[in-house]
Amino acid sequence: MTAKEKQTEFIKSYLKPTLKQNGYQTSGQTWWKDKGDFFNVINLQNYSWNSKDNVDFRFNIGIALKATVKDKQKKKATYNDLTTHLDEGTFLPDRKNRKFGNNQGYSITDITNLDEFLKAIKTDFETYILPELEEPKTLADCIKFYERYPFWGDNLKE
Repeated sequence: MTAKEKQTEFIKSYLKPTLKQNGYQTSGQTWWKDKGDFFNVINLQNYSWNSKDNVDFRFNIGIALKATVKDKQKKKATYNDLTTHLDEGTFLPDRKNRKFGNNQGYSITDITNLDEFLKAIKTDFETYILPELEEPKTLADCIKFYERYPFWGDNLKE
């Protein structure tokens, strides 16, 4: 199996079903969850240097304010609607020493053990990322949540 096939399998077998089970909708490689006045947004970004045998990618994570989303019906959010921009590593306790991590996010190669990768990413999402994203319930909660990230907290206040 090539690295690209492994990434496709990971998205199909783990990421999409897990995010759907947690209330996220999807379009392409962007998932959003309606939280009232805002959306939680998770976007999978592939890098231009990827090949079939080596795939690097990251997750762009943040919130999109309903007041500023481009969707006129306010039913979905895209990567371009993000008010705050964090990556998955922001939520992880040891972003540099992850088995499948690198400076850009995650890396899958043609020799990556898919089961081990799925186990690692399941821990990242289910232990750290998704529980933290559930914390903010209101816009006031979002401001408090994002204050720990000075630039984004200040941007959100504005």
